[in-house]
Amino acid sequence: MKILVTGFDPFGGESTNPALEAVKGLPDVIHGAEIIKLEIPTVFNKSAEVTKQAILEHQPDVVLNIGQAGGRFTVTPERVAINVDDARIADNEENQPIDLPIHEDGAPAYFTQLPVKAMVKAIKEAGLPAALSNTAGTFVCNHIMYQVQYMIDKEFPKMKGGFIHVPFIASQVVEKPGSPFMSLTDIITSLEKAIEAIVDFDGKEDIKTIEGTTH
Repeated sequence: MKILVTGFDPFGGESTNPALEAVKGLPDVIHGAEIIKLEIPTVFNKSAEVTKQAILEHQPDVVLNIGQAGGRFTVTPERVAINVDDARIADNEENQPIDLPIHEDGAPAYFTQLPVKAMVKAIKEAGLPAALSNTAGTFVCNHIMYQVQYMIDKEFPKMKGGFIHVPFIASQVVEKPGSPFMSLTDIITSLEKAIEAIVDFDGKEDIKTIEGTTH
């Protein structure tokens, strides 16, 4: 199995992005799966272009995008991506789309094919905090998750795709009192455990656990 794992470059005034640093820190093989690591720009559309080039080059079985979610306390696999760009801030090339569909001919939303509940369980069993998320936001993280799902729908039907958000690391919250963070080592371990679950559940249904939310 080949798994393409992407991480965004720093954005929003940050000098680092824990998503990218964690991707860089992953081993080259996890649970027998070849891990292909890719840096992608925090830029609407261009992020998808770079990802698609890597898909065409490597022909992965799975694309797993990793992004930063400052303010979250846990590592959060995402369940769904929605067909809208609604940027609170500009991306790294000063694009700031507001209320625009990502693809006019795309579905209103796409659900991941990955075993997100099993991924959450695997991270928790490693003694690290994790939770299932039902919103990837409306910035470039949701954008790339949706774009990969659109590619699966239109061009690569045998491929699977998904997204994981990770918290800040300590160096990012020095001037953000009260903000949650995780160590980079723990983030890397969390991603490894999530990927192990992806491999273990290949061809199987996800587990049924209580991960729903009330709001």
